[in-house]
Amino acid sequence: MAAAPAPMPGALAVPGIEEVHLQAEHWISRLQAPDRVILDRAGIDAQNARMQALDPTLHDLETLPARLPAAQVRDAIGKLSAPPARTLYDAQGRELTGTQLAAFADNLALDAIPDMRPLEYGLVTRRADLRAFPTTERVFSSVGDTDIDRFQESALFPGDAVAVMHRSRDGQWLFVASQRYLAWIEKRFVAVGDAGQVFGYARRMPYRIVTGATVSTAYTPEQPQVSRLQLDMGVRVPVLADWPADTPVNGQHPYTSHVIELPIRDDDGRLRLVPALLPRNADTRADYLPLTARNLLLQSFKFLGERYGWGHAYDARDCSGFVSEVYRSFGVLLPRNTSAQAVSPALDRVPLTGTDGERKRRRAIAQLQVGDLIYIPGHVMMAIGRENGLTYVIHDTAGGSWRDGDGQRVQARLNGVAVTPLEPLLAGDAASYIDRITSIQRIRP
Repeated sequence: MAAAPAPMPGALAVPGIEEVHLQAEHWISRLQAPDRVILDRAGIDAQNARMQALDPTLHDLETLPARLPAAQVRDAIGKLSAPPARTLYDAQGRELTGTQLAAFADNLALDAIPDMRPLEYGLVTRRADLRAFPTTERVFSSVGDTDIDRFQESALFPGDAVAVMHRSRDGQWLFVASQRYLAWIEKRFVAVGDAGQVFGYARRMPYRIVTGATVSTAYTPEQPQVSRLQLDMGVRVPVLADWPADTPVNGQHPYTSHVIELPIRDDDGRLRLVPALLPRNADTRADYLPLTARNLLLQSFKFLGERYGWGHAYDARDCSGFVSEVYRSFGVLLPRNTSAQAVSPALDRVPLTGTDGERKRRRAIAQLQVGDLIYIPGHVMMAIGRENGLTYVIHDTAGGSWRDGDGQRVQARLNGVAVTPLEPLLAGDAASYIDRITSIQRIRP
């Protein structure tokens, strides 16, 4: 399919984009029924149950056996922590040596897995990286490009439950299963407790839902583990509704805040739940947001301009993390990665293959609704509306390219959450994004 003629860049130097397009209210004003509920709470609960039952990338930690065979643990680690097939470089541009790679592999301690590995359970105490190997060493595919760390997989958030499957040889890392990912996490960010305490945390009521891009707890020198703690969109924290109104929390009167409960890690690594203050002016709610087009637009635009963070690096997020966190503020569960999201059998999928021609692709694009997720290999975008014959999307992207008025391809490092029209975007010199769409996923009744 030939790429659509590119609209001329305006003052903002991105085709088809004016100041007004960067405002959620502009897209809301174009909708006939922005407050119509797309899926109510019962429908979302049913959708999540369907996702948990049908999508093979999700894990129900509570149904895991108490002890895992060594072969199962070794296989899980091997799938993630396979020897790199490409040359990798460190942050100084030096090629990783065989000795370094052997040290990473040795720290997996595969030979130390017992015949039957008892599971332990824990809660994550702060936002923490998930890694392909038990190391903080950042590695890259090329010299000078230090944004995409090939050992960075994802992140977990305060209160996320994990099942501990193995420990690294140096004792500083845990190989864990979480609901959406298996990977390595630093031990210092996991507090181990009994299963009832760990799984009961997510069921505690009442609670607050983070509806801002990020919020932070109040500063406190008395309890540093819960001081200025970052909570990202969709994180759910229990509220201590019976906290005495005149009793300070960590040295501060609580009347200007919500008294919440957060997990911390004692010196022996055990889980303890402690009170913390979440300011009342922080962008949170007493329940998940209603799933409406208005709210989808408002929530997604809260991330506008945030730096792109591959695998949730930079305390930010990538394309699939972005859409996951937007939908998490409504209580909707999505797989972690684009490869899984794009083919999930639990969603209302419109598949497109290499044999589907321009007419079918244009028809699918014309039928997009606000909140629909559009996938090309390795990337996802969210539809936000149409204007002047163009389809607009919001997405967290490392790149972006289009043709200028002379027909030359312009490569722009958008490198963040951006609004762009879909039609001008190029996936290479000869293919447009529309040519490369593999599926459209919808969260619908």
